[in-house]
Amino acid sequence: MAPKLPDSVEGLRAAGNQSFRSGQYAEASTLYSRALRLLQARDSAEPEEESVLYSNRAACHLKDGNCADCIKDCTSALALVPFSMKPLLRRASAFEALERYPLAYVDYKTVLQIDSSVMSALEGVNRMTRVLMDSLGPEWRLKLPAIPVVPVSAQKKWNSSPSENHRETAKSKSKETAATKSRVPSAGNVEKARVLKEEGNELVKKGNHKKAIEKYSESLLFSNLESATYSNRALCHLVLKQYKEAVKDCTAALELDGKNVKAFYRRAQAYKALKDYKSSLADISSLLQIEPRNGPAHKLQQEVNQNLK
Repeated sequence: MAPKLPDSVEGLRAAGNQSFRSGQYAEASTLYSRALRLLQARDSAEPEEESVLYSNRAACHLKDGNCADCIKDCTSALALVPFSMKPLLRRASAFEALERYPLAYVDYKTVLQIDSSVMSALEGVNRMTRVLMDSLGPEWRLKLPAIPVVPVSAQKKWNSSPSENHRETAKSKSKETAATKSRVPSAGNVEKARVLKEEGNELVKKGNHKKAIEKYSESLLFSNLESATYSNRALCHLVLKQYKEAVKDCTAALELDGKNVKAFYRRAQAYKALKDYKSSLADISSLLQIEPRNGPAHKLQQEVNQNLK
């Protein structure tokens, strides 16, 4: 006798998740479909739950190579909850598989507006950029559909939620570290990295630190050997009050160049903001051994010492 199916939306979704983890994608899709029908029969609307079910079913379609239905379900999910990360990434992957590269590029770029550190989106943008340059020529950007502007409210919602999207970013950061540290860049990639870093520098001068992070992150995909790229990205994180990210980038910069004064200074600033005053003073001390007359470092040292009193 076949096991009895759950009779609740939550139970069906959980069963679908289990089937998906077991590689039973068709079975998982059927369970998500049952959950959707049950949910849609209710009197009250639950758009977030419905969006998740569409997105989960889209993942099944993507695994089975059914890209058309994946796109359809992702679009339904996004109609219910706009700018959700997973449907955007899954739809981008489906568009890419179908060689609908302009639409894939738009979805990957939209994800980067929500969080500029999602590595799968950064890598997707790089792949699409190369393909589109080859197929559409140097003015390829003018031939793309409009990229939607993600409202600040959607970005704040993501930033304040410790949910699946944060796990996506954590996996992406780990992937960046593992992928780039083991790779020796070619001369061509070093040049691409340099150009992207300079574009990031120009954005910093204009005060667009979020976009600058995106450029520095793209640069690091091509070459991770430039200490200044990490310390420049750390500056952006500082301005955006992303202090833990600033510490990570400064640490990466110092692993490449142990005398990077800016990295020591910015990490000291980040530690101060995190109220880790001892670590801040340690970095200032290291900086002053390199540049004993560094005025900003002496001033920061005084400020940190006052906080310790």
